[in-house]
Amino acid sequence: MLIEVRPTTDPEIAALVIAQQRELRVADGGLDGQVTVTHDDIRYLAVVVNGRAVACGGLQSLDTATGEVKRMYVRPAFRGRGIARQLLAALEELAFRQGHSVVCLETGTYLPAAIGLYTSCGYDRIPVYGEYVDNPYSVCFAKRLPVAA
Repeated sequence: MLIEVRPTTDPEIAALVIAQQRELRVADGGLDGQVTVTHDDIRYLAVVVNGRAVACGGLQSLDTATGEVKRMYVRPAFRGRGIARQLLAALEELAFRQGHSVVCLETGTYLPAAIGLYTSCGYDRIPVYGEYVDNPYSVCFAKRLPVAA
């Protein structure tokens, strides 16, 4: 398994994001208020297994101190192997290297596996923020990154 930076325009990243959005629409049952906002300034990481991207996640800078995890997704056939946990750690490392001291994220109240992952990785629930404030199905989390020695 390899985790590598990929451009936003990478076709495998695009396919993973489309698959993620389709799966979210099924999971949320077509809830009102679920809108995907596309950001061009996300730095993506891809998890590559046997030459194929099987998972992705992005990091967007909200400000100099805060990075936001975006578009975390693992193809269903590759779940249960710890890939999401390793990808999240790599995104945290990317945030740290970019000078962020906090990483935050948003997920849906209807995604208990995602909520379980984030809480087990040290994320604490915070009030909804930014574009998620008016979405009743959003739940947000944050984690303070270690200070450089």
